[in-house]
Amino acid sequence: MKRVGLLGGTFNPPHLGHLLMANEVFHALELDEIRFMPNAIPPHKHARFDASNVERLEMVKRAIRPFPYFSVESYELEKGGVSYSYETLSTLCRREPNVKFYFIIGGDMIDSLHTWHCIDDLVKLVQFVGVKRPGTAAATEYPIRMVEIPQIDLSSTLIRERLATGGTVTFLLPEAVETFIREEGLYGTRTVFSGD
Repeated sequence: MKRVGLLGGTFNPPHLGHLLMANEVFHALELDEIRFMPNAIPPHKHARFDASNVERLEMVKRAIRPFPYFSVESYELEKGGVSYSYETLSTLCRREPNVKFYFIIGGDMIDSLHTWHCIDDLVKLVQFVGVKRPGTAAATEYPIRMVEIPQIDLSSTLIRERLATGGTVTFLLPEAVETFIREEGLYGTRTVFSGD
């Protein structure tokens, strides 16, 4: 049976923390692949400096391109609207009955797992994999396999703020993602990336 990790998120933008988390889990659990699964952002929640679904998908593709064991799962983007993990994972499990899914979540999500839609059914569908994040307890009564990874306090919010104010994002974003952001003028960037 194929063993596939799933890492969901808005990836607005995808950063090195996402890649680090995925890579550590991939190797620790000896998975066959990790799929990055961008969530759909409802149009009415679209903030002024947010990237569109198409732009976020392109950034994820550019971020993971150097890694053959990373791929994109675009189900939630194609479905659109608000997605519940239970509904998404039910669909993926039906679509690929010969795959065991490992659903990767951070410490903040572990702490709120008891509030998730149909969580009692969801834990029967997939193996949850948890990684700690700074400032979270990462505690739950639900069955979850913890993977120790180097923790960095990095968020897409911080990166968007840095980009909007002209701050540095070196070592925070894959270079291909930063190039795309500057070329497209995302997150309030105004100058075309020159590569200098």
